[in-house]
Amino acid sequence: MIVITGQTATGKTKLALELAEKYNGELVNFDSRQIYKYLDIITGKDLPSTSEVKDPPAGGGKTSEVIKFKGVWLYDVVTPDQYFSSYDFVEKLKPVIEDLKKRGKTPILVGGTYLYLKHFLYGIDINNSPPNFKLREKLNTMSVVDLQKKLISLTPNVFENMNHSDQLNPRRLIRKIEIASSTSAVKDPPAGGGKTAEVNKDWPIKLFIGLRYQDKSKLRQIIIKRVEERLKNGAIDEVKNILKMGYKVSDPGLKTIGYTQIIKYLKKEFTKEKAIEDWINKEVQYAKRQLTFMKKDKNISWKDI
Repeated sequence: MIVITGQTATGKTKLALELAEKYNGELVNFDSRQIYKYLDIITGKDLPSTSEVKDPPAGGGKTSEVIKFKGVWLYDVVTPDQYFSSYDFVEKLKPVIEDLKKRGKTPILVGGTYLYLKHFLYGIDINNSPPNFKLREKLNTMSVVDLQKKLISLTPNVFENMNHSDQLNPRRLIRKIEIASSTSAVKDPPAGGGKTAEVNKDWPIKLFIGLRYQDKSKLRQIIIKRVEERLKNGAIDEVKNILKMGYKVSDPGLKTIGYTQIIKYLKKEFTKEKAIEDWINKEVQYAKRQLTFMKKDKNISWKDI
């Protein structure tokens, strides 16, 4: 397979489309915001309108929920009110990969949510272990003292390393217990690089490309231009329509850069100018965090733009 990741607004999709033509490939999204239905303009689902739309792989069950939108797998998988983790992503990805394998296609994974990619390639990070809602329901009935005792019984070092405020926070205690109760293995990207074919033995990687900005000022300029284009294309109306559908500000999908700022504008908490400025700043900050996180993976071959 081919993997294309990197900072936001670096042209990942454009490159992926070019490689799909060259290697008989199909694109598979691993952008955590494009996973959501109705979040189209602001998240940048901007492929050509002539892109092919295909049906999901056959087989029923959870597989039937995996859809392809405008020529890309794993667009529009869940609604904005649904929680979606890297664990969910990998579960959705598996049947897609198998379908591409059967049809002799090259999977071209493209996106900027490195956590999703890391989980797929190297295994789950225990700090992002899947939610255990049955356990949470049980823990929610316990007092803070009982939660503390349970966490200490599982992993005393974790409790000792928590700050005093977190030690008294039931939500934080519950999450730590949930993580400590997980049997998932922790794996890190192999150090040193040069052995990308061994990352995922079932699907050797032909190319593992990361796109990043060499000039930080250029990054801001590109993001400003992109925000302006998305506003012109109807970003504000998109948010209005989503809210009219009954989705709430607190829904996971709407806790997304761009949507958050426009919602504040619509609620008169921000002026339009303030909303745009905050949107741009948050995009720039996010791009910097992306690079910091991705640079730890020595298997990525970086290309400066």
